[in-house]
Amino acid sequence: MNKLTAKRPEKSLTKILKNNAGRNVTGKITVRHHGGRQKRYYRQIDFRRDKYNVQGRVVAFEYDPNRNVDLALIYYADGEKKYILKPIGLSMGEKIISGESVEVKTGNTLPLKNIPVGAALHNIELHPGRGGQIVRGAGTQAQILAKEPGYIHLKLPSGEVRKVLDKCLATIGQLGNVSWKDTPIGSAGRARLMGRRPKVRGTAMHPASHPHGGGEGRSGVGLKSSKTPWGKIARGLRTRKKRKYSDKYIIKRKK
Repeated sequence: MNKLTAKRPEKSLTKILKNNAGRNVTGKITVRHHGGRQKRYYRQIDFRRDKYNVQGRVVAFEYDPNRNVDLALIYYADGEKKYILKPIGLSMGEKIISGESVEVKTGNTLPLKNIPVGAALHNIELHPGRGGQIVRGAGTQAQILAKEPGYIHLKLPSGEVRKVLDKCLATIGQLGNVSWKDTPIGSAGRARLMGRRPKVRGTAMHPASHPHGGGEGRSGVGLKSSKTPWGKIARGLRTRKKRKYSDKYIIKRKK
């Protein structure tokens, strides 16, 4: 297992990440319980992997405070530097490359049509040229189940089987930091440093602030179903207005 290297992030690939504390452009809180985290630098990550046929070398493994996956810093042969997501099995000094018909090995990126059935993948495009949009979390991987003219059948980490255009790029390998989901936060102070503010139970509020509030002494939700602070049913109410156009590409729903 490769440990993280003791170095500061690449200055040319970082910028200050603005803290909006759950507010939109008008200043209204649209996501509750956000705010107060430590200052962070955002690392610009190469999700596109579109430097075709230019070999890169792994020079460092780094922590990223903005995601649960570690990063690999790549120096390319033409002098350019980029960050990529670090898959399991990528070693220091190893060479990686992107292209139409490059070797199918961990860290390389190529079109889905040129990847054999059964291979583990991550950072997968949904639209050619847009960059990887799915399978980017710690420990995740997708798998090719079958091929048909123009489309690839992918099994995603959720269990969903979906058709994706065979021209879309994907990177070989399973992402690292698999044990991330089993690591406890440990303390309330650490949660605050991560930007997580306290949550208050609805039953502990007064009736003007929440449908569950009020009552003499400790009282439960009541006979009616659980509600959000705005009176919507909290469990089981379908809020999606209509089917998405891309639902036709789903072969099997997630579990």
